[in-house]
Parts: sequence; structure tokens; C-alpha cells
Amino acid sequence: MEEFNLNEANNKEYVLKMVQENGKNLEFASDNLKDNKEIAMLAIKQNPVALEFVSNNLKNDKEVVSESVKKVGWTACYASEKLRDNKDIMLSGVKVDGQILYYASKELRDDKDVVYEAVKNKGLILKYASNRLRKDKDIVLAAITQDKRAKEYISSNDLIKDADIQNILNPPQN
Repeated sequence: MEEFNLNEANNKEYVLKMVQENGKNLEFASDNLKDNKEIAMLAIKQNPVALEFVSNNLKNDKEVVSESVKKVGWTACYASEKLRDNKDIMLSGVKVDGQILYYASKELRDDKDVVYEAVKNKGLILKYASNRLRKDKDIVLAAITQDKRAKEYISSNDLIKDADIQNILNPPQN
């Protein structure tokens, strides 16, 4: 793999070639080319982690951010605050990596669809769900089915005593 020539950081054709080899080469491109959507999309398609190096402007572009987050959920941490409040983007990301609920807006941490998909993928992320959803039986069942340790984050003593919850936490011995 060729080393990035910093003297070519503002040469569009050169940068296109280099991000095709390794999307993370975007890090060495000029600020102007980090703001070029064509280059950013090519870099992210080659390596979704390249989202880290796109311009702030493109970190607010739904198509650019979605291309990364749907493949490598945790890259949502690089998305703009506005897009971390976008249900479509965060929903696609939590399906890949439930842990990213941590980066979701307060509103999305209280969205049953988003939280359900997150806890199905990573039960312990129940910790970052809203208090309301930490009392929701469907959410809690999905979380403890994925990881029994999620019981620590259930916000309702009554729900902990629920028969369905207890059957998962303490299955009957045969």
C-alpha cells in the first residue's frame, strides 16, 4: 500500500485513489477535500470508520453518516448532534451495535423502537434507556434475554417480580 503524499492532499484525483485503497487515508486530505461528498462517500464505503475524518459539514449529512453507521454502528459518535437525534440513522446503527444508544439523543433513549433494537443487540445498554422504558416489560424482556445482568437497570421492583421476568432470570430447574 502506497504511503499518502501530503504534497498531494489537495489533489482530488490523487485523494480519490488513496481513499479507494484505504478509506482512513481521508485523514490526510485537505480540509477542502474532506468536505467533498464524493470523496467522503468513497472513503466510508471502503472503511466506515473514515466518518471520523469527514468535515463537520458532512457529519451533518444524513446520507454520509447513514452509510457509515449502518455498517459500523459505533461511528455514530462522529455524527452531528442533529443526526444523533435522527431515528432512522440511530435505528440502523443500534441494530448493528446496541452500545450506540449511549450516543443517542435523550428523545431517542425514550423511543421504544430504538431502545428495543438496542437492548436486543446489547442487553446491558438498558442502562442508557429512559427511566420510562426501563419499566417497560417488552424492553426489559428483550434486555434480560440478551444479557441477564441487565436486571440491574430495571426501574420497577414490580416488574422484577413479574413471572415472565423471573422465568428468564431464574429458569425452573428440571
